[in-house]
Order: sequence, then structure tokens, then C-alpha cells
Amino acid sequence: MFAPNYPHSAQAIVHFALRVRGAILADMEHRPYVAASESMPELSLRAIVLGVVLSVVLSAANAYLGLFAGMTVSASIPAAVLSMGILRLLRNGTILENNAVQTAASAGESLAAGVIFTLPALVLMGYWQNFHYLETVFISLSGGVLGVLFTIPLRRALIVKQALQFPEGIATAEVLKSGAEGGKSVVFLVWSALAGGAVKFAEAGLGLWGGVLEKATYVQGGRNLLFFGMNLSPALIAVGYIVGLRIAALVFAGGVITWWIAMPVYINLHGAENLLGELGLAADTAPAELAGTLWGQRLRYLGVGAMVVGGLWAVVSIRAALSMAVKEGMAAFRKGGERLNVLRTDLDMRMSWVLIGIGVLLVPIFMIYQTEIQQTGISLFMTLVMVFAGFLFSAVAGYMAGLVGSSNNPISGVTIATILSASLMLLVLLGSASDPAKGAAAAILIGAVVCCAAAIAGDNMQDLRSGYLLGATPRNQQIMQILGVVSAAFVLPAVLNLLHGTYGIGSEALSAPQAGLMASVAGGVFNRNLPWGLVSAGAGIAVLIILADEIQRRRGSSFRIPVLAVGVGLYLPFELDSAIMFGGLIAWAVSRGLNLKGLKPARAESVRGAAERTGLLIAAGLITGEALLGIGLALPIAATGNRELYPLLNTTANSWIGLGVICIIAYVMYSQSLKAASKQRSEQS
Repeated sequence: MFAPNYPHSAQAIVHFALRVRGAILADMEHRPYVAASESMPELSLRAIVLGVVLSVVLSAANAYLGLFAGMTVSASIPAAVLSMGILRLLRNGTILENNAVQTAASAGESLAAGVIFTLPALVLMGYWQNFHYLETVFISLSGGVLGVLFTIPLRRALIVKQALQFPEGIATAEVLKSGAEGGKSVVFLVWSALAGGAVKFAEAGLGLWGGVLEKATYVQGGRNLLFFGMNLSPALIAVGYIVGLRIAALVFAGGVITWWIAMPVYINLHGAENLLGELGLAADTAPAELAGTLWGQRLRYLGVGAMVVGGLWAVVSIRAALSMAVKEGMAAFRKGGERLNVLRTDLDMRMSWVLIGIGVLLVPIFMIYQTEIQQTGISLFMTLVMVFAGFLFSAVAGYMAGLVGSSNNPISGVTIATILSASLMLLVLLGSASDPAKGAAAAILIGAVVCCAAAIAGDNMQDLRSGYLLGATPRNQQIMQILGVVSAAFVLPAVLNLLHGTYGIGSEALSAPQAGLMASVAGGVFNRNLPWGLVSAGAGIAVLIILADEIQRRRGSSFRIPVLAVGVGLYLPFELDSAIMFGGLIAWAVSRGLNLKGLKPARAESVRGAAERTGLLIAAGLITGEALLGIGLALPIAATGNRELYPLLNTTANSWIGLGVICIIAYVMYSQSLKAASKQRSEQS
């Protein structure tokens, strides 16, 4: 999910869904898979228990991935496959039960994105020494449930009336309808998860190789430098595979702009020797260390400007459609949403309960703000700002999810815009004599609720789209969404404290790039040291990208340039950008390696879909296995208090071994995807 709320599996899923089933989507709108008159188990006890368990597991895995990579991926399809496999063992699992399970599970994954993009900023700022359990629970729970409630009146407007595609929702529905293959598909997920965990253990537990391949050298007589780095993480390669070559290339382009263009220009303008002194580095500092420090202290602010402009552009670009959706949503609130003789497939939670729920959730949010600010008027103002921004950006997230998918949703951009705006308003209200730390923390807390609400809103609309195609009951899905949010909210603080105590938030192991960006924005406003020149330069880069994208749109080109994809690359460390690009190249190689000669279009799409689905499940397994093993490695350290328990924490082992392992994984993803396509072709012959 851009993040890539990304930053929540976009490109591969879009291709799979729109190609394989595109020809019959119009017919599916009027004939759901399960008729409204048909009675089928949906909100069963086993579905609830399994949904809650998967929500907890996948939220923990995505928390690790987001802190490590700065990006998260959608859990809907992996959760659907796992649900089909598990319920198959229990026998008689229905397609609507599987849909309910993935709805709850994906809610936990999305909530993790909202939390780790914002609340770690309080630790990075030094305002929190660790994650305060109750505050983290109430912020994440309130924001997540508000995201569900805010989208309930928007469901009919965005899914039924405007009939947006919601590509990941369509893909999830297709996977569930292919449930007969669930027993086979889960094998790819399990084996790849074991492989991802084994690689992580070899690198992090045994220290057999370093986790980053990094090379840098001074040029021009020491007056400048060149840098290249690549993180040797299967999870990052998998992220690149999932988002596909186009998005991966745009993320990489952002890294090129920062590291290969802006950095040499900046060093030439200021002088390498002068920068060493300004950054507090010794004269004999290695070029790689200078590059990393310069990016961390200065050049990452290019990403701030780009993400603010990108987030605001997302709102502006859909203003007409968004306005209509919001008006219809408000009309639903005023009418109360009560209708007689409504079909099961069109039954939402009662609007009266929605309004009561929103009112109840504002109480703990206000109390948290009051605890931090201790000024009732300002705390009330913060709460009102949060409600307005939360509803607006939940609507934006829901609409954008329908256009480009959850993984390309502008969650980071709108959150940064919220935090910057809130910081400037609070600076005026609190006055120049206010405590900068408290003011910055208050702005982060506003952004945290908004980020959680927007992340859940986009995911919720995708799941409701799946349910719309399958014939699920919207009210039951909304209940499962809330259960997924609540279960994840109570676990995430413990996971975050475990990871922070073991690896350290902000360390190389868990760089938390988005949270670092939020901390930089809020702290920079209140400390009056935000480098507005670099922020403005990043905004200018974003404007140029938007203009280029508009030219492509008017030309009718299929190659678009979403500004937030480039913006993500601008503020990520280069070793993450390059690893994601490598994964995108694998996805491209698979698409080029397919043998589609002599096949009619429908059969060709079926063969392509088999390859993409297999690659997607392998990628999802690699991410889940590495993330869960990373958390597992943290448990013994937390129990013993010995941070030197594993060699990784101070290893300098040869990274070329790790590169060889990554190449083997890349080959397996490539070959297994093509093998699945070949098998599908043979079965159709």
C-alpha cells in the first residue's frame, strides 16, 4: 500500500483479475455467485475464529515488513487461500465463509500499515521510549473501526452506483471461486513461506552472509561519490514481483532521482569536505556512510514534498466523483439507512449503530489528545480535525482503491499532508512558547488515527467488492472487518515493543522510513528547522511527474506515471528501491516467457492467469515466512535480554553469498510460474 499503502499486490492482481474475467464482469454485476435468496453459512463460529487468528498473524507479519521495507502488501489473496485450505480440512467450508475469513484477516494487515507508518514516529522522536500499550490500542482500534464505519454509507455509491473496478477485490473473488484449486495453491504458499523463513534464519540467525550488498566510491578526486546498494531480502524481491515491473520501475526511478541525480548535485554545490563537517562525520568517512547520512539528514526531504503534493493531487484529481460519493454518503446518514424488504446482499449495518459507534469512538481519542495537550479547547479542536480529515481521506482511500487498488493507495501522501497541516495549525494555536515535542506528538497522533482509518477504508471497500460479486451479506463483512481490527489492535503494541526491543526502530534492520518521514515533518515544523528548500524541490519534482502523467493520459497511453509511486522511491533507501526493481524484473521475465502461441484469447488469458497466480502466492509466502521468522528471532532476545544472541546484529559477512541465494529464489519463482502456465495449457489441450 503506497503505501504503497503501497503502499495494501497491485499489478499482478490487476492483470489476473481484469484479463481472466474481464469479459464477463458486466454479467456478474447482476448475477452474484451466491443468489440473494440462497441461504449459506457465512458468519459461522469457525469463520470468526479463523479470521481473528489470521488477522493477528498477518498483522504481525505486515508490521515487520512495513518497518523494514516501508511498504506493505495486501493479505486478501493469501488469506483466502489459507482459509480454503484450512476449511477444506474441516470439511463443508462455504465460499462465503472463506470470504468472511479473508475480510477479517486483511483488516489486520491494513491496520498494521496504518500503525507502523505513524506511531513509530513517536519513538524516533524520543517522545516515547517504547510503545504505550493502551494508547496504541485505542488509537489503532478507534482509527480502524472509524475506517469501517466511514465507508458503510459509501458502499452503495462506490460499488453499486459508480461500479468502480476495485481490482484486488475482483481478484480475491476469482480466487475464492476457484476454490477447487485451494488445496493445490496452498502448497505454494506454505513451501515459499518455509523458504523465506529459512533464508531469514541463515542471514539473521546464523549470520552466514550480510543482509545488504553495498558499494560506493569517491570520484572527482574525492569531491563526489557514486553509490549502489541492494537489500538481499526475499520479502523485498516478492514485493517487487507483486507490484510488477511498471510500479517497481517508478519506485526505482524515485531512488535514481535522489541517489544518482540529486545527491551528486547536492555534493557538488556544497562540497564533500564541507558536508563531512556539517554532518558530523570524520574526514576519512567511507563514501557509503556519507551517502547514507546525507540521505537521512537532508535528501529524504525531497520525498516529503513529493508525497504532500501527491496526496493532495489524489484528492484534486477525483474531486467531482468524490464529492458525489460524499454527498450520497451524507444523505445515507441523514436518512438513517433503514429500508424495508431489503435483499440480503444489500443489507448494511444499521446507520443508527454507525452514528453511535462514531460518537463512542471519539471519546477515547479526545481523552488521549487531552492527556498529551492538557488544553480542553485544543484537544476538542484536534478531535474535530481528525473526524473531518478521517472521513474525507477514508472516502479518498475508498475511491482510489476502486481505481488503482489498495496497494497503490495514497495513504502515505494523505497522512503526511494531514500531519503537516495539523502541525501548522497546532503551532498557531499553542503559540511559540509551546513544547515542540508535545506539539509534534499531537500532530502525529492526529495523523495516526487518520492513517488507520484511511488504510482500513481502502481495504474494506475491496472486501465489500469481493462480497458484492460473490453474493455475501455486507453487514456480515462489516462485522468481520471490525473483529479483524479489534483483534489486531490488541496484539500490535506487543509486536512493536518486541521488534523495538530486539532490533530497534530506526536501525538498519527496521529503518521505518514512513514513520521517520512523519517524525521529520512534525518535528521540523515545531522546531522550525524543516528544510523548506528541499521540501519545495521535492514538490517541484512531483509537479513535473504529474504533468508528464497528464500528458500520457491525454494521449490515451496505457503507460501512466502515478506520482506517489515515484514519491515512495524518493524517500526509500536505495537498497530497498533496487531490490523492489529486481522483483519487478522477475515478474516481467515471467510475462515474456509465457508460451501463448496458437491459443485463442480466452485460453491465453487462462494460461497467463495461472502463471500470475502461482507467482503471487510464492511471493506472498516469501513475505509471510521472512516476517514471521524475523519476529520469531526476536522472542529469545526479548526473553534473555541478550542483544548479541545472533551473529547478524554485528556481522560483516560476505554479501555475495546472499546475492547468490536471492538469484536462486528468483529462478524458482520464474520457473514455477512458467511451469504452472504450461500445466494449465496442457490441461486445456
